[in-house]
Amino acid sequence: MAEMSVQLVAVERRLWSGTGTFVVAQTTEGEIGIMPGHEPVLGQLVDGGVVKIRATDGETVVAAVHGGFLSVTADSVSILAESAELAGEIDVTQARSDLRHTDTDERNRAAARLRAAEQSA
Repeated sequence: MAEMSVQLVAVERRLWSGTGTFVVAQTTEGEIGIMPGHEPVLGQLVDGGVVKIRATDGETVVAAVHGGFLSVTADSVSILAESAELAGEIDVTQARSDLRHTDTDERNRAAARLRAAEQSA
């Protein structure tokens, strides 16, 4: 099975790194799926997007991502986010409250957190 090195890094910390077989991210140009051997590409991540990584061990890593970049080479993917949160770390109750009671930017972040939590379940 073909694999690639994948890193998911936010400004404050590295969220995940390992080997994967597939990555899906939402960029300003649309959703992109990356498999090993993909042509090199650099993309800008959308605010309030979700990233999914299928690891070689079968685990699926899901994260809410807010801004940043995606860098792809033939054998690696680096997701460099302004901020990000793994689905398992998301406080769904707080995200629902933020969705109802905050400004537009924070609502986008809360919606992404809820989508990430739902996709990992």
